[in-house]
Amino acid sequence: MIFERVVRPRLFALGGGDAEEAHEWTLRRLAVLSGRPAALAALRARYFQRAPRTVFGVEFPNPVGLAAGMDKNGVALAAWPALGFGFVEVGTVTAHAQPGNPRPRLFRLRDSEAVVNRMGFNNAGAEALAARLSALPRPIGVPLGISLGKSKVTPLEQAVEDYLASYRALREHGDYFAVNVSSPNTPGLRSLQDRSHLDALLAALVGEKPVLVKIAPDLTEPAIAELLQVCLDRGAAGVIATNTTLARDGLAPVDREIGAQAGGLSGRPLAARSREVVSFVHRETGGRLPVIGVGGILDPDDAARMLDAGASLVQLYTGFIYRGPALVRSAVRATGRTVVPAAARR
Repeated sequence: MIFERVVRPRLFALGGGDAEEAHEWTLRRLAVLSGRPAALAALRARYFQRAPRTVFGVEFPNPVGLAAGMDKNGVALAAWPALGFGFVEVGTVTAHAQPGNPRPRLFRLRDSEAVVNRMGFNNAGAEALAARLSALPRPIGVPLGISLGKSKVTPLEQAVEDYLASYRALREHGDYFAVNVSSPNTPGLRSLQDRSHLDALLAALVGEKPVLVKIAPDLTEPAIAELLQVCLDRGAAGVIATNTTLARDGLAPVDREIGAQAGGLSGRPLAARSREVVSFVHRETGGRLPVIGVGGILDPDDAARMLDAGASLVQLYTGFIYRGPALVRSAVRATGRTVVPAAARR
């Protein structure tokens, strides 16, 4: 309640209400916090809880993770476990550093508890992230996922080499890798979800580390089924469901004008569709592909329902923006009481 009544209003007022300014301000403070062990220990004692499980061969101290996009360049890695997260996914990172799309490119839809973004994979590049991870004074204490995307300057026909360059630079640092072929903010990227493109990509990437595929909520069930078959055939470790959506269903009337901005929508309006996709993936694969469920988790019941739908783990992004670290703690408690899908016990 302190976060929602005191902290959040101040954050949302930063930069005249500019959402990206608030995001950057927060990351800068968390980066400073990451270098203060005593403060981290105090926060960890308050927020971190154990509810361990092993998924795709990786041991997770709890099933609630930070989704990609919050800390693209890994500048505040030590802070996230102190705020309760059982794993952290950095990125999306690309082989070439890139500024992303022009600002403004991040918009809050407050009454809908949603966000629209068209960031465009703004990041410092895979080599810069690898250097930062190599320089960490100590492990962060939870599994680290790394989300890989295609550089905007790279033609689609050279996408495999582009992803491989990032993977090779970062291979020793990630506990798992997410192949992001579903962001709506890089031209042509979603076509990499097609059978032939995805098959070539996974053939190149699947190997010693678990590789997951992040899918769009806007795919039809037949398209998802085809994608899943490629994942099974090529030995992918799992899927992340889902990325942001191009749909604008479920917005509050006051948010419809700003919601019409180009970009992907996340948050409360995505919750039902994300659960539907998670459920479909679980049924379609018979539990053979573990699922990380993400999209519209804004309270502990949302997290529990995501696991009930078939997810083995969950991730937060927009929910963390609106609810703060108390959501992480309550989500861990809720998911700790939930039956773990068979795929998560492998």
